[in-house]
Amino acid sequence: MKKRILLLLLTITACFLIACKKKGTEDNNQITPTPTVTLTPTPTEEPENHDNEVKSKLSGLWIPKEYGDKRPYAIMFNNLKLASPQSGISEASVLYEAIVEGGITRLMGIFEEQNLNEERIGSIRSARHYYVNFADAFDAIYLHFGETTYAKKKMKKLGINDLDGLTGIGDTVYYRDKSIKAPHNAFTSKDKILKGVEIKGYERNYQDGYEGNFQFFEKDTDLSGGMNAEKVTIPFSNYNSPYFTYDSKDKVYKRFQFDKEHTDYNTGKQLTFKNILVQFVKEWDIDKNDYQTMDIEDSSGKGFYITNGKAVEISWTMKEANRSLEYFDASGKKLTINPGKTYIAVFPNDRTSKTGEVVME
Repeated sequence: MKKRILLLLLTITACFLIACKKKGTEDNNQITPTPTVTLTPTPTEEPENHDNEVKSKLSGLWIPKEYGDKRPYAIMFNNLKLASPQSGISEASVLYEAIVEGGITRLMGIFEEQNLNEERIGSIRSARHYYVNFADAFDAIYLHFGETTYAKKKMKKLGINDLDGLTGIGDTVYYRDKSIKAPHNAFTSKDKILKGVEIKGYERNYQDGYEGNFQFFEKDTDLSGGMNAEKVTIPFSNYNSPYFTYDSKDKVYKRFQFDKEHTDYNTGKQLTFKNILVQFVKEWDIDKNDYQTMDIEDSSGKGFYITNGKAVEISWTMKEANRSLEYFDASGKKLTINPGKTYIAVFPNDRTSKTGEVVME
């Protein structure tokens, strides 16, 4: 039986409580008690010698030591049906998705420098101010082709290192694929990005003391208890409701959107993720143009951590002033996740009536 997660707005406390409705029970505006969760390590084979490697702050996987302290790149991807599939997107260690306007979503990939595609990344679209916050939390260099006035103000306030296609650096960092209609034809590549960073004089290493947003298990770990999550549907809007199916053999989630496999144009392979984080936020229209905003500058909320076919309740906090983004388990301890790629859905709590429920089955 499908277990549907209902998002309820409590007007007195401005908190959002999530409850799992089961047949024959009444909604009493309380969170259904989370089943006791135990963690079962799954044996994995790893190379014995990691002398020339360090663990990535983005994925928890071993990467060459020379890249361990390199800042990541946050790249804005077009996510319209006509612009799909995207190029190079499968190489992102972290992939964000949130509603922009008109019910469409935009994607932002967080990339390790060594995973930037040598030939084609895109298509690249414009910035939104809440994506600026997420990029800043990762100490990332931010790539976008244009921006809203809200995003421009946010980047100035936070002092973001960005590469904007509509500025003088645009011709260096981006190129147009003339076989595709503008504005959906702006692309970039690793060499172009690094050249832009060099010209702008941006620091390529993490700031001193930066530790990252995630805490990782040493080995792949199953969640015992929690809720079944063999399929996870994120109904952002009638235009796009991506979903994920769990592959028990490879122990990853495969992504689908627009009623088909979500693939990378460069490789033809489907996007897969080890971890899914659902982050529930208060979101609303900021103006008559349906531009969105959300309560993340100094806020907290609920969510879910999903891995290896199971889901458990979590909470999160975000503080713009010190660039912090933290996730916590049901006991209040810092959340530990599995090494691998992570997808993060920033889902609006107050749009249940418009978009439906996050569904896990």
